Amino acid sequence: MPNIKVFSGTSHPLLAQRIVDHLGIDLCKAVTNKFSSLETCVEIGESVRGEDVYIVQSGSGEINDNLMELLIMINACKIASASRVTAVIPCFPYARQDKKDMSRAPISAKLVANMLSVAGADHIITMDLHASQIQGFFDIPVDNLYAEPAVLRWIKENITEWKNSIIVSPDAGGAKRVTSIADRLNVEFALIHKERKNANEVASMVLVGDVNDKIAVLVDDMADTCGTIVHAADRLVEAGATKVYAILTHGIFSGPAISRINNAFFEAVVVTNTIPQDGHMRDCPKIQCIDVSMMFAEAVRRTHNGESVSYLFSNVPYI
Repeated sequence: MPNIKVFSGTSHPLLAQRIVDHLGIDLCKAVTNKFSSLETCVEIGESVRGEDVYIVQSGSGEINDNLMELLIMINACKIASASRVTAVIPCFPYARQDKKDMSRAPISAKLVANMLSVAGADHIITMDLHASQIQGFFDIPVDNLYAEPAVLRWIKENITEWKNSIIVSPDAGGAKRVTSIADRLNVEFALIHKERKNANEVASMVLVGDVNDKIAVLVDDMADTCGTIVHAADRLVEAGATKVYAILTHGIFSGPAISRINNAFFEAVVVTNTIPQDGHMRDCPKIQCIDVSMMFAEAVRRTHNGESVSYLFSNVPYI
């Protein structure tokens, strides 16, 4: 693949390495340091003049530092005469702050979109945005990949009685996601209506659908403190579900999340590697990981070659 350069930020170097391994190229050299004042310093270690540049940086860990690092890397490549700079952001930072849901609340996802554009990004590749309309915050192309094809494959390969399953959304906002998966599996779906006291505290849950004597598969785009999915699992067991699985695209797992999962009724909590999961998997044997590096690699390859990316919305590439 001529005229392509792939760089990695410090948030998820393992995913970046897997992406270039699928592409059959080497990861390009970049050095990131911090001055004693904690300012971020980036050195691009090779020429990018006239090249198609891809920078892999996920919104995880020290999110603010990683976001600033990404912006500096984009700008460094742009002013070094790169032909095009694409930010590959598997987990988009600040995606949950996508609307003004109370007085004087910021729309931080829009701010991040503006920052990426001003830094010089020409294209964004991400996965399972918390709200699809975030794509409209940008004036540059955004490819929002879906974990759904990989999720479908995992369900068929790892849940032996998947034909007796029911796909459950832990909130009304995910109804479109679970109906799509349920339709492709030809099984039923249910959803849980929740009322919140505070941002991270659920007051009550009402189950809509019949899960009695069925395997319940909770599907959501992300889990942070896991309060919602643990309450949902309890509610499903009370309603007669024989087993409960949770499948999440972005496993943030902050605060008490790991201890909550360890004490919950889950057979398995399945996440993708848009965020590093090695530490979480060591602390919690219930957590399993789906590798989505091949989807990002294929998106990069198709973008570089000017091919359609829509194939990835319903298929898992084998590259």
